[in-house]
Amino acid sequence: MARIVLVHGIAQEQKSADTLEAEWLPSLAGGVRLAGDPALADTLWRDSRPGDARMAFYGDLFLRDGQQGGADELTVEEWELAEALAGEWLRNAASRSSRESDRERARTDLVHLGGTSDEVQGVRAAARPVLNALMRLRPFARLGVAFAERVVVKALKQVTLYLTDETIRKQVQDRVAEHIGPETEAIIGHSLGSVVAYEAAHLHGRPLPLLLTLGSPLGLRTVVYERTRPQPPSVPPGVASWVNLADRDDLVAAKPDLGPLFPGADGVLDSGYTVDNGAKPHEAAFYLAKRRTGEVLSAALSRSGR
Repeated sequence: MARIVLVHGIAQEQKSADTLEAEWLPSLAGGVRLAGDPALADTLWRDSRPGDARMAFYGDLFLRDGQQGGADELTVEEWELAEALAGEWLRNAASRSSRESDRERARTDLVHLGGTSDEVQGVRAAARPVLNALMRLRPFARLGVAFAERVVVKALKQVTLYLTDETIRKQVQDRVAEHIGPETEAIIGHSLGSVVAYEAAHLHGRPLPLLLTLGSPLGLRTVVYERTRPQPPSVPPGVASWVNLADRDDLVAAKPDLGPLFPGADGVLDSGYTVDNGAKPHEAAFYLAKRRTGEVLSAALSRSGR
């Protein structure tokens, strides 16, 4: 069991709980130090003890013999969901990207896709133009087309598997539950991990001082929001404070304010575009290292009497 439970996002299948803790904890400690709490920062990293903070690792569940996460293993349902998710990302870019060129490019592509969708045959063919449009946006284009496509398809695959495969979902939640107990004071989830963390907070059933979600897709209504558990979505009843942080250019993150989507949010949920992660808007370590992240964690643990 851990005081702070960390939940990673997509594309971590080649790593482990130990390697991810080694990546996350220095960044989290740095954010806390910036927030003016060096004692907690030292506890998290320099003087870390077993049970202080643990990574709930589930990446290996996406590695299957003979199936290394390629696009060909997606079912028809998963391709339909993948297309919808890619479309939501493209609409996010059109409405809020910090770069005018990306906003204009995304808007043009959306118009073009709307005009040609009836001519596209087959589920995979329908998804292809949306993926191609995403590849042209700066967050992906800088990676190179071939590599960016692998990243995007892998992201879509893992999100859709969690949302549609009951066995995967239960196995992931079991991994998180291994680290949650009466002493748990914070659950921190990034990307798909924020969805996992949100559902875990519901399953936890005990008072939880802090749920912290970073770069979260929870507000993607037609793709993620309507597939979360339980339904209808709501603030987990035991959570005293839920803080949701997002970078404006993080296409995975959904909306600046999740409040209207989650009943019970008044006085509990603090949500908005509050950080700037520079050239890597979805990077977990960049979210964790921010002063705002440190302030949130320090305040929650202080209230709980650490």
